[in-house]
Order: sequence, then C-alpha cells, then structure tokens
Amino acid sequence: MNIDFTKHPEGLVPAIVQDAQTKAVLMLGYMNADAVAKTQETKQVTFFSRSKNRLWTKGEESGHFLELVSLAVDCDNDALLVQANPIGPTCHTGNDTCWNEENTPSYGFLSSLEKVIADRKNNPTDKSYVASLFAKGINKIAQKLGEEAVETVIEAKDNDSELFLNESADLLFHLLILLQAKGHSLQDVVDVLERRK
Repeated sequence: MNIDFTKHPEGLVPAIVQDAQTKAVLMLGYMNADAVAKTQETKQVTFFSRSKNRLWTKGEESGHFLELVSLAVDCDNDALLVQANPIGPTCHTGNDTCWNEENTPSYGFLSSLEKVIADRKNNPTDKSYVASLFAKGINKIAQKLGEEAVETVIEAKDNDSELFLNESADLLFHLLILLQAKGHSLQDVVDVLERRK
C-alpha cells in the first residue's frame, strides 16, 4: 500500500472503520505510519490519538477491540478504509457506532420492505394486501408462497425475462411475509447460509 502521509502536517491520514460483516460505518480515527504498521502486525486496529499524543489501540482500556479484516487506501492515497470485526460497542459512549446507530445488517430495499411488512402485520388496515394475508393465517400465506414458487418455475422455462423477474419478485415478497408470520427475518436465513459456507 502506498499511503501519502505528507498531506497532513502531523503525518496523519483519516481512517474510516467499517464493520466487515454489516458494512455499517463504526467510527473515524487517524493513523500515522506507525499506527498502520501496528495494526497490520497485531491485527487490532490502532490509531494515533491526537488527544493522548500517542498510539492508541481501540479497546486497550474497554476490551472492545476492532479486529482487522482488511485495510485499503483511497484513490488519492490519503485516506484509509479499515474493515474490522468489532468486539463489543465501538463508541466510547457505549453505542454500537460513533453516530449513535445500531450496528445491524442492512439489505437495503429488502430491509425497508421487511419493516413495511412488519408494520402491516402489527398495524393492519382494511386496504392492505399484506394485512389481509396475515388475517387469513399461516396456511394461506404458505399456500400463496407455493403458488408464487410454481409460477416462478413456469416462467423460468420460458424466454420472457420480464415475466420471470416479476414472478421472482412475487416469490421473494411472499417469502418475506411468511418469514414474518413465522417470527423470523431475512437475517435469520442469511445466518443459516453463512453457517453452511
């Protein structure tokens, strides 16, 4: 890695720390060449503390270390992206991140959709298709998922990508509903897949 420490008068570069699993941004610190070397050597993320005026390994007092997964330099060679596995909360306040956010996995739109489905389940309205499925019970939800699975298989055998993708979307949507009905989430399925790898 070619890191340019000369752009800052104290030889520091910003180091953004990201959870290697959830991809949440955990904190921002600063590293000099010695901090980078110690991080690579010990596999525990180490910064140069401007307030302590010395190297500081995250967790040296709290036990909440950041275990190094990877270190990358940006296109200008003057900022680092540190991917790490946090042991406990990252922020000194006890929060998961220094932005007071929970460090939970996010699957973008699918996570947002899961929240909408949970809201329809917990706050049903007469106009909600999702709420109507929950009202009919687990057998109806499972039946609907089965129908969508068959329709997806049928469309997979044809050459119409639009129809196939629409049926695939319906299948995934109804799977998310069934997961909620069974008290599970997409993350629970991901956990199973990760254990299998």
